[in-house]
Amino acid sequence: MNISILQKVGILLLPLASFIFAISLLSSCGSKGGTFTLSGKFLHLNQGEFYVYSPDNVIEGIDTIQLIGGKISYEIPCDQEGTLMIIFPNFSEHPIFAKPGKKVKISADASHLKEMKVTGTKENELMNDFREQTAEDAPPQLQEHAKQFIIEHSQSIVSIYLVRKYFLQATIPDYSTADSLISIMLKEQPKNGILNKMKQYSSSLKNVEKNKKLPAVKAKTIYGKVVSSAELNDAPHAVIYTWVTWNFESLDLQRQLRAAQKKSNGKLKIMGICLDAGKYECKQVLKRDSISWPVIYDGEMFEGYAFRKLGLTTIPDNIVLEKGKIVARGLQTKDILDRIK
Repeated sequence: MNISILQKVGILLLPLASFIFAISLLSSCGSKGGTFTLSGKFLHLNQGEFYVYSPDNVIEGIDTIQLIGGKISYEIPCDQEGTLMIIFPNFSEHPIFAKPGKKVKISADASHLKEMKVTGTKENELMNDFREQTAEDAPPQLQEHAKQFIIEHSQSIVSIYLVRKYFLQATIPDYSTADSLISIMLKEQPKNGILNKMKQYSSSLKNVEKNKKLPAVKAKTIYGKVVSSAELNDAPHAVIYTWVTWNFESLDLQRQLRAAQKKSNGKLKIMGICLDAGKYECKQVLKRDSISWPVIYDGEMFEGYAFRKLGLTTIPDNIVLEKGKIVARGLQTKDILDRIK
């Protein structure tokens, strides 16, 4: 099946959906006052376009930057500093730190995008230095260098980006370290709205890391019954998952879990969290697919109590438990089924 570049960008951004949604109400670059300008030249790449988005709402949604004759020119209204993420045709990403009234310039070779440099502001040049110093690092070294950078530059927006990339969104996230680093930054920037949101996010997630006990959560099912996550503690295997009626992947996971539970001889317990805006569609799917386990529903979608308390972040998302202990998070459907077999 062919997938368009825009669909791929959607897939790429999906894990960040709830986090971007949570911070999108904060103040950011706007239409009053200053502008931010990005220009540059790319060797070995003449025509095309790059996608750009912002994790802290510098721009809304996904925008495009046109490459014509190997050159780019991109200008946006900007009142407050923030981060732009450029997505290149190979789906690698590079941060650009925007600031009102500033102009920055990219120098890059399309065949060596990792060596790209951005000049014009202190923040972008700091990022150049960090990339050069860590170019040969293995992942553990990268995290350690990122941690040291954040401590030494706790007032910099670059540090906010590094916390996201290397601790909150890493392949194996380290929420506890992220939480402590954000606390250090907040001492220098106590009124930074983005950091305060990140603090709430990391604090909730550090309590639901792998190898920890699942925190107790009580909520109502879509039929009004009060249920608790503690009901899953005694099961040899248990899965908590998120779903919506309009997302095929989450519906497929739900059906696969139903089949697995039938074969488990009572050893698998399941609890769902439906993030639909309305009850009717949710109930229809539960009836159609004969789903009998508890499905939490409060109509709050990404802001729901159980969803946030358990540190779930997207659709679909999941937590896999063994006797009440978290053994995995955010697995693909096949990996969940392999695990509970």
